[in-house]
Formats: sequence, structure tokens, C-alpha cells
Amino acid sequence: MQYLKRIGIIFSGILNPIQMRTMNLFRTNPAYMAIAGLLFLQIPILIAGNTTLSDKVTSAEYLKSHVAASVPERSMKEIILDEADSVYQALDLVQAGVSETAFELAYQGYYKLKESGRIVKEGLLTIADFSKPSNQTRLFVIDMISQKVLFKTLVAHGRNSGLTYANSFSNRPESNKSSLGFYLTLDTYMGGNGYSLKLEGLEKGINDKAYDRAIVMHGSQYVSDAFARSNGYLGRSLGCPAVPMKQTKPIINTIKNGSVLFIYHPDENYLTKSEILNS
Repeated sequence: MQYLKRIGIIFSGILNPIQMRTMNLFRTNPAYMAIAGLLFLQIPILIAGNTTLSDKVTSAEYLKSHVAASVPERSMKEIILDEADSVYQALDLVQAGVSETAFELAYQGYYKLKESGRIVKEGLLTIADFSKPSNQTRLFVIDMISQKVLFKTLVAHGRNSGLTYANSFSNRPESNKSSLGFYLTLDTYMGGNGYSLKLEGLEKGINDKAYDRAIVMHGSQYVSDAFARSNGYLGRSLGCPAVPMKQTKPIINTIKNGSVLFIYHPDENYLTKSEILNS
């Protein structure tokens, strides 16, 4: 035992100076420290080299699931709004005078009605923007398939909805007011106002009495630039979206038989109650 202790002491005497010199060398020479660092980094690489394929697959699946979970799914409304924005930009509707807000809401309703199978004539969207004064262009017929604005013209509102601006709306018979919301165009007929287009109101409690009220699209002499210049506003209807006489047939023949008409106004009561927009 004494012999072994003596050998240990001898080796310690030899190694301690070497250790001290080595540590001093690393502390004073950055190159040696860099080499040591590189050697240290090889350890995880060597360990990874021994990882089995199943371990790698498991790790990849783990990362994939956790990364996917960290990214929130986009809602259907967000997807529809993105589509609306794309169409709005592609057709340069701002240049045509179409309100972006009006178009976004119109497109939301159009999309939902299309998904529910209510639309017969797809691709066409007509917007009457009653947030604008009546002496301005505020009716737009948009063909989203051919990417064209087919018509942009004047349109009248109901006589009890307001003078220059429409600001009061009703679904009640004999109110002589316009009704907001989404409509489906039906067939045509010849009536007291000439060539006219029947409309079906699609929003319960908002415009669903339109057919019984005989709310239709028709032409009128009081819907003209000349009338607007003389009076500062258009003549008003009994609640119908009346259009200029010269454009009556072309517009009606384009949108009849199953396309969507949206009469817009930023009315809080409508925006809150519309089941089409809030479903």
C-alpha cells in the first residue's frame, strides 16, 4: 500500500504542472480556446448521429403539431373579407366610386347566399349605396366573372326615407320607405311604371314584405341628372329603387331572374339585426 501511495504522489507531481500550464495556455491563448470549443460542439452531433429514425420522426411530428397549434386558424369571415378585398382591388372599384365597406358587406351576403344555393344567376352583384346622396351615382351592377362594372348610375329611395339622403327605413306596408338588405331579383312585368322587375326580400323583419308591398325596380323621369341639377336631389319613389328611364331595360334585363341586389346604409339597426351578415 505504501508503495502505491508513493507512485500516486509521483504521478500527481508530474500531472499537476501539466494541468496548470494547460489551463494557463487556454486562458492566455484564444486560439486554443476556440479549438476546445469546436471539439465540445462535436458532442451533440455525435449523439445525434446515433439517433434512430423513429426518434427523428417523433421529433418532427412533435414540432409540426406544436407549431401548427401556435398559429390560430383563420375564421370564415376573415377568408371571405380577403376574397372581397381581392375582387375590390382587381376591379378597381374605388375608381368606379364603390364604397369599400358597402362592397365588403355585399360580398359577405353574396357569398353566403351562394353557398346556401339561393342564387340562380351567379357572378352578378348589384349594390344601391344609400349612404350617398341621391344626386350622386350610387347604383352599381358588378360582374365579378368578367371583372367589369356593367352599370353605374342614379337610383331613387322612398319619399319617407329622406330628402337628399335616405336615413329612415321600414318593412311596413304603405310606409313609403325603402327597405335595406339583400334581395333576389325575380321576373319582369309591364306595370304602371312601365317595364319593372319584381324583387324578393331575403331578410326576415327587414325587407321580407317587399314583394307584398310591390317594391320593384322600375324607371322614372324623376331619376335623372337634369332633375338633380334643378332640385339638388332626385325625385323619390314609394319605396322602390327607381332608375333612369334610358337605363331601365338594360339594367333589368341584365340582373333579372335570380341575381343579388344589396341596398346598403350604415344603419346600426340593420347591421345588428341582419341574419345574413351575422350568421
